[in-house]
Amino acid sequence: MSTIRVVLVEDHTLVRQGLRMLLETDHELTVVGETGNGRQALELVTELQPDIVVMDLNLPELDGVEATRTIAAEHKNVKVLVLTMESDDVLIRKTLRAGARGYVLKDSPDIIRAVKQVARGQSFFSPLAARLLSADYVNAASGREIDDNLNLLTERELQVLRLIADGNTNKNIARLLTVSVNTIETHRKHIMDKLDLHNTAEMVRFAVRKHVVAG
Repeated sequence: MSTIRVVLVEDHTLVRQGLRMLLETDHELTVVGETGNGRQALELVTELQPDIVVMDLNLPELDGVEATRTIAAEHKNVKVLVLTMESDDVLIRKTLRAGARGYVLKDSPDIIRAVKQVARGQSFFSPLAARLLSADYVNAASGREIDDNLNLLTERELQVLRLIADGNTNKNIARLLTVSVNTIETHRKHIMDKLDLHNTAEMVRFAVRKHVVAG
């Protein structure tokens, strides 16, 4: 049986060393590279072409979601398994949409099994992620959209989204809602994070598609 070649991406050196020791207790796994930096991870993947990247999410320079998105787009044969302490449902959805094939929490006893399974083209999810995916499947089967659900937004965030889609600047929105510009910028960031949107144009298209504003 061929060896599974692994790149480890984890910004805490001691945690990364521990993971390497754990993975290399299994004769089928070989760690061929490691880094604590998201941008360096992309360079390692390009250079080494591993079977799988074990990816943390909180990384300097380029976060794990964006690193995963790039790997999935540019290296079709390289699988990504997210290994993190983050259990936020919005973050799980964002990561899976970015192209991760598995999502496991760091305290899981099944890390080695997860690496093997994902490297061989299957998926592996922690119980929380699996429950979320099950709920998403049920919602999709019943015709309900969940990936960009307006229910993820608070009433104020929905109000800000509507005003942005109507063409208002942050300054105008702050004046209309009698809050600071910094507060509006924070709302804007939360909206983009929750809905996995990346710029104002995408926010406007989303708002029109969901009938938040008229097209």
